[in-house]
Amino acid sequence: MASFSLASKLPLLRSDHPDGLLGSRPFSAAAKAVYSGPSSKFFNLNCEVNFDSFTSYCNTRFPASNVPRATAEIVVDSATEKGEGSGGRVLRVGLVCGGPSAERGISLNSVRSVLDHIQGDDLQVNCYYIDCDLNAFAIAPAQVYSNTPADFDFKLESLAQRFPSLSEFAEHLAASVDIVFPVIHGQFGEDGGIQELLEKYNIPFVGTGSSECRRAFDKYEASLELRKQGFVTVPNILVQGSEPKESEVAKWFRSNQLDTKSGKVVVKPVRAGSSIGVTVAYGVADALKKAKDIKLEGIDEQVIVEIFLEGGSEFTAIILDVGSGTDCQPVVLIPSEVELHFNEDDAIFNYRRKYLPTRQVAYHTPPRFPIEVTRTIREGASWLFRQLGLRDFARIDGWFLPSSTNSFFGTADGKFGRSDMGTVLFTDINLISGMEQTSFLFQQASKVGFSHSNILRSIVHHACSRFPNLESYVDISSHLPRRSNSKLLTEDSDQNKGIRKVFVIFGGNSSERQVSVISGTNVWLNLQGFDDLEVIPCLLAPSDGRSSNAGSRTVWSLPYSLVLRHTVEEVLDACTEATDPSRASLTSQLRKQVMGDLMEGLEKHRWFNGFDITDEKPVKFSLQDWIKHAKEVQATVFLTVHGDIGEDGTLQSLLQAEGVPYTGPGILASKICMDKVATSLAVSHLSDVGVLTINKDVRTKEELLKNPSLKIWNELTSKLQCGTLCVKPARDGCSTGVARIRCSKDLAVYVAALEECLPRIPPNSFSKAHGPIEMPNPPPKKLIFEPFIETDEIIVSSKSADGLLWEGESRWVEITVGVVGKRGCMQSLSPSITVKEGGDILSLEEKFQGGTGINLTPPPPSIVSEEALEKCKQRIELVANTLELEGFSRIDAFLNVDSGEVLVIEVNTVPGMTPSTVLIHQALAEQPPVYPHLFFRRLLDLASDRTI
Repeated sequence: MASFSLASKLPLLRSDHPDGLLGSRPFSAAAKAVYSGPSSKFFNLNCEVNFDSFTSYCNTRFPASNVPRATAEIVVDSATEKGEGSGGRVLRVGLVCGGPSAERGISLNSVRSVLDHIQGDDLQVNCYYIDCDLNAFAIAPAQVYSNTPADFDFKLESLAQRFPSLSEFAEHLAASVDIVFPVIHGQFGEDGGIQELLEKYNIPFVGTGSSECRRAFDKYEASLELRKQGFVTVPNILVQGSEPKESEVAKWFRSNQLDTKSGKVVVKPVRAGSSIGVTVAYGVADALKKAKDIKLEGIDEQVIVEIFLEGGSEFTAIILDVGSGTDCQPVVLIPSEVELHFNEDDAIFNYRRKYLPTRQVAYHTPPRFPIEVTRTIREGASWLFRQLGLRDFARIDGWFLPSSTNSFFGTADGKFGRSDMGTVLFTDINLISGMEQTSFLFQQASKVGFSHSNILRSIVHHACSRFPNLESYVDISSHLPRRSNSKLLTEDSDQNKGIRKVFVIFGGNSSERQVSVISGTNVWLNLQGFDDLEVIPCLLAPSDGRSSNAGSRTVWSLPYSLVLRHTVEEVLDACTEATDPSRASLTSQLRKQVMGDLMEGLEKHRWFNGFDITDEKPVKFSLQDWIKHAKEVQATVFLTVHGDIGEDGTLQSLLQAEGVPYTGPGILASKICMDKVATSLAVSHLSDVGVLTINKDVRTKEELLKNPSLKIWNELTSKLQCGTLCVKPARDGCSTGVARIRCSKDLAVYVAALEECLPRIPPNSFSKAHGPIEMPNPPPKKLIFEPFIETDEIIVSSKSADGLLWEGESRWVEITVGVVGKRGCMQSLSPSITVKEGGDILSLEEKFQGGTGINLTPPPPSIVSEEALEKCKQRIELVANTLELEGFSRIDAFLNVDSGEVLVIEVNTVPGMTPSTVLIHQALAEQPPVYPHLFFRRLLDLASDRTI
């Protein structure tokens, strides 16, 4: 690690640089005022409105009645009073997340989504967390938005209330909540652990009972039960014990006509979720090695080996119980097909492919199977739900194998699932399905008329109906279904007068377009809770390359269900399917059938107020026509298009020309910040006041391809005076194509990836171990090289008082900071220190995917003093105002923890707005916390108030 003063050793961009390439730019009056003022925070610089603080704005504009009804503080000493809602008694729901499983990060994503959508005047939420050692904590709702289990674990002692034991935790639940909603995936959540605890203390809970959970969660026992019930199952063998008998496994291979040296099998833990630890093996020796690895990693002590299913299609189906009381009446929603888009021999639907936005996987709801096969799936899943004694809801996964594949199943005569068209197999039973914003639960529910809120509340209310003492809480729900709003792009009825229109646009061409889908979806869902807004999600389709006219690009106005996808391409495919007569007819047929099945049970429940998502088709516009329509209906455009025309000033210019208000900075600021070199030049004159920039060298892709890597390496290291380099696209986002280059061989690998248009550089391709590096597609025309800034490693550890280990030799840390406000008076939120878990560069997952990555928000006092932090904020605001930012942006920099000097890396004018983004963490770090829906509303109002 570096131990020198970065400020004295690093070549900086400044007006007196010896290369003479950099001009100077005088301070703007606003920048001088911000920097020279006694305190820049919330400082008034002739702004029209001077809010005392960001939080006071939110509290004034949106009073407490509009804030989520989550308990704001942790209460563990006594029972919460039973209040009265607008429609009767307030139901107190305890959300329990975390757990010991490796999937606890996904649990955090799920509980965050549940918290966002379940609340109302008639329902109050308390939040709880179980750590990997099964310690229970009461947590404030704001903590739910922490990014990772590591975020939770090192903050727990200071921010949460720990229960001495699980029994005392259960006693608290019995006194403080009416019903528990377990949102723990894997162990302790789906294996019957928490259910047994709740049953012992007679605490009502959502979901299946403990004994039924144990039987269904164990993959081996579940396969035996399925076989006993007459279902076709995948041949498997249980591998257990420290030294499993190789001869028994070899015998199983031969009995299933598999080559003992190369036979292809799937190896997975018996008692874990459907993603963690699942891998492919070839032959007996490899299978036993993979099984041993699963045990050594602590995932499970028992492992199952099963035949790899060739030539089939995976599916998943959500089952909803709509029966009354203890009467089970399962209805299977419209199943989804999982399509794999790659040709790897070991292609399986693993953790990374399931939870990251990637083109490797696409989903089709309904599946592209014959209608008879879909009917068989629904019948089989419903029957299994009932026979296994499941309750409320579940997800069942399986495979459809056409008759031309896997001849083994031809011997399964008379068993359920086999037909002339092929074989349907059920393989995994998920007792607590994932509930992330675009999860299968919400995808399938929206296809049959449920919004996120409606399906979650229906599940909770159905669970309450099993308990006589809770029936009065949900006898008549006061929560009315939301109104469908996607028709507003083509209709403008009297009932919508006075309602503000908001068009949320996402997608585009850049390598971060998939992150844009997550950002746009998150903003859209959070703004939907405001009754004075009609929020319409819109997709900016990628350019077809045939026209340079941005106005001719395609924009799709999307109905609710089509938004819930993972990638731009998947949304486009869904639009195509929705407008295809045959697919539209199939979807409509299945929708009517499933809704009819649902209503047979739901009409008996007084708490059900109806479906709230209508069956609509997407509407196609040219970008220019879409902007004109936004002007006609007086809409504000919320920009979530990362990179591409969404961040380089193009979209801003088109909107401004028509007088349409939009979020974020204006045209010029967007153009400057999109170009990393131009950004450095624009603030290079601020070095005397503690704002530094990194020296850069720009090379074209053609130059890199034509010249020997050693020659380029020597030129760059000599000019930049450094031993290692950081390479990144010159005009793309901050996540893809960013890598540390340690030698000319690393550079050659990177250049080869550009030449071959690789979607990613595989792990450990460079001279030092690293994770996968996502690459821009198409490859960038220009790349920036700069000295790699070495910072001291920060380790989350229980060995220190504050849970952190940091040597602090170089005195520099990497930070990211959100800035919010009007032009000339931007305000800095609390910076976040970014911690890299797996390498030199923050991965795509660490930046945007919930459940991974660590952000220390606010910076711990043990690392950054209060004085240095205040100076940092002042300098960040100086940068923001010098660049004439407005609305909101994110500034990435290195921070000297002693002096508060900042070394600017880059500025993102359309930063990530995913559920796990640091902007959310920073807003929640305000006092009182600003929740996501209020944060996005503030950004929207800043846009609506600006003068175009």
